[in-house]
Amino acid sequence: MGFWITQSLNSLALGGLLFTLSAGFSLIFGLMRIANLSHGAYFMLGAYIGLTLLRTGMNFWLAMLLAGAAMAIFGALIERFVLRRLAGRTLSQVLATLGIAFMIADACLWIWSGDPMPLPGPASLEGAVPVLGARFPLYRLAVIAVAAVIYAGLLLVVERTRIGAMIRAGVDDLDMARAVGIPVKTLFTAVFALGAGLAGVGGVIAGPILSVYPGLDADMLPLALVVVILGGVGSLTGAAIGSVVIGFIYTFGQALLPDLAYVILFLPMVLVLVARPRGLFGRVTT
Repeated sequence: MGFWITQSLNSLALGGLLFTLSAGFSLIFGLMRIANLSHGAYFMLGAYIGLTLLRTGMNFWLAMLLAGAAMAIFGALIERFVLRRLAGRTLSQVLATLGIAFMIADACLWIWSGDPMPLPGPASLEGAVPVLGARFPLYRLAVIAVAAVIYAGLLLVVERTRIGAMIRAGVDDLDMARAVGIPVKTLFTAVFALGAGLAGVGGVIAGPILSVYPGLDADMLPLALVVVILGGVGSLTGAAIGSVVIGFIYTFGQALLPDLAYVILFLPMVLVLVARPRGLFGRVTT
């Protein structure tokens, strides 16, 4: 019984990490119609920035916020000076994001070396606590809680604010959004910055669990892609549910059938694409 409880909680913690990565990815994909292949690199770079800030003695949560802010600014600059100049050329934009991912990976390798580095979590969340008869790391429970808070905050912004209404309008019908006077270019920059910032925050949160190492981006980006395809492009609820589903599939697949873990992981994505190409919560876009 302890095994199932522990692995279920591990699945929720992984799902929380995936949500911080995939939520922004889903909004960017839904609004801008760009498969941002540098998104995993923002996750990794945010983790390295957080690690550097923590080594100066900074508080963990402040380091997380500053790393997220740094990645948001970086993402805004990428959108403004790279992707906007390639507007309407989808393949060129995708290739540009892929090139940016490679450059970030090489820069991280040059600056921080190729050794895996543990990112220390907050001292107040060290140790384990009893949960339904099993002991589980307190920090991982905090990750689940933080992911839930991020989801609630994003949902509030998207569903209850003016900028959220503009994002939803852009996801549903970009041409109509332009026609009614929504500043689409500014919206693109804001959403891209938000997605990059969330990825940076996710990298710092993931550091105490996964450590920080070259290739972290390549390990996490495919999982985010599966989440977005499963949940539906542009849907926060889809990203949240997809993250939890993939968290469970990946965790239990690795524990019970490690030789077939990736078959079990990608099979649901294939089935969803066949039965519902827009994903579980995806809507028709134009």
